[in-house]
This record gives sequence, structure tokens and C-alpha cells, in this order.
Amino acid sequence: MTIRLDHTIVPAKDKVASAEFFAEIFGLTVKPGHFAQVQINESLTFAFADEPEAWGGPGFDPRTGQSHHYAFHVSEAEFEAIFGRVKAKGLPYGSGPFNHTDGEIYTRRGGRGFYFEDPNGHLLEVMTVPETGESG
Repeated sequence: MTIRLDHTIVPAKDKVASAEFFAEIFGLTVKPGHFAQVQINESLTFAFADEPEAWGGPGFDPRTGQSHHYAFHVSEAEFEAIFGRVKAKGLPYGSGPFNHTDGEIYTRRGGRGFYFEDPNGHLLEVMTVPETGESG
């Protein structure tokens, strides 16, 4: 399996209007919820948010107050390699977007995952795909 982008959070002044515009132009539909989600293809979702996520953390730029979220599906082997490199660098990681420094990984939908920040404060999520091929 190759590493693939699963979803990203797109900051917008009006998440619904932005998602509806994008969906209309590209011939897609909007799934409402906490995020206005547009499924781009079978493996990529744009999740529109009213405000940039303010995750905080050491790489966070307080002048802009903005952080982006990028989530990647990987194989179990890739997960172990990436997780090993994160731990070897001593980077904080965690089980959720608002507790991404708790030193835990999450399990859901039959897979595992964790969050960590890049040097610019963007939140990266790495998750495994269950053997059934289920995603999301």
C-alpha cells in the first residue's frame, strides 16, 4: 500500500457556502455535520471548517492563529516506520486533534492512528486502513 492523503481540513469564512461552491463546480455533493464534507473521490475528503483550527503547540504561529490538518492512510508497516521515526525524533504525539500530545495512539474502525505537529504547527494524522479496505 502507498501512503495516500485521506482528508484535509479547509478553513473557510462560511464552511457550508464554501463546500457548496466547491461541490457545485466539481459536480460533487456536500455532507453536513461538524465539518461540511465533500468526498472528492473514494480516498480523499475535503472537510470545510468555519475557522482555521487552533491546535496550539510548539510550532503554532500565534500571529496567524492558523493551522491545517492533513490525514494520511498508510499500511501497518508504513505506520510502524512513521511512528518509529516520530518517536525517535522525540516529537510529541497523541490520540486526538485536541490531545495530540498525550503520548497515546487511537483505535477506531479497526485501525490505529495518531496525530503530531509539523514544525509550522500543522497537524498531521497517520492512520492504518483496516484489512477490509474500510476507510473514512
